[in-house]
Amino acid sequence: MNLSLQSKRALVCGSTDGIGKACSSLMAARGASIILAARNETKLKSTLEELEGDEHSYICADFDDPDDLKNKTIKHLAETGSVHILMNNTGGPHGGPLIKAQAKEFEIAFRRHIIANQFLVQAVVPGMKELGYGRIINIISTSVRQVIPGLGVSNTIRGAVAQWAKTQALELGPDGITTNNILPGYTNTERLKELLGKWADNAGITYAEMVQSIAKKTSLGRIGNPNEIASAVAFLASDAASYINGTNLAVDGGRFGT
Repeated sequence: MNLSLQSKRALVCGSTDGIGKACSSLMAARGASIILAARNETKLKSTLEELEGDEHSYICADFDDPDDLKNKTIKHLAETGSVHILMNNTGGPHGGPLIKAQAKEFEIAFRRHIIANQFLVQAVVPGMKELGYGRIINIISTSVRQVIPGLGVSNTIRGAVAQWAKTQALELGPDGITTNNILPGYTNTERLKELLGKWADNAGITYAEMVQSIAKKTSLGRIGNPNEIASAVAFLASDAASYINGTNLAVDGGRFGT
């Protein structure tokens, strides 16, 4: 099985923390040149220095401004060359009951997840066609399969991303470009820590008790770590995954229930 990413170039979004950073690190270790994309330039420079190998670079852009992201990405690719791999990944919407969500929350989430993804795909696909190799990997959530209480807007938008990706898989497959979704379960990131803190307060229990409660909702009895998600991403990015297209791959420790 060929899991090497030698001579491949990957654009990794949300790449300075959590899952995105872990994916950047693993793909770099397997030989890929990484273009980091995130909004905090200080973190981008720090992450860049930590990556194994060389010829890495970054794009500093805010995913709440898809037009700026698109323009910077097109400019960067024109200067540095096309990419073989695109990993779409950005922070989820704030939590809360769906009935209380304001229209603006949906609009922000739609721009951040659908419009930004769409612009990035439009920017990278011509180059992928020329290279004869394309992997589009979207980090979504297990909420695509089972909604998560208290994440009304996120549940809605993540489902939309899944359908968007399935359509891309259908349309781009004939060009040898695959599109797949990773559905992370409860993963030890700052985002999850924030959510667990809120859930613990709402339930009137301690943070440790909430972590234990969440862990019991997986067949492995624990929360995952970003490196475990990264392993799945790196596999889908490789030659070994050439016949996997349009799928939702859950990396959730066997999550069950809500």
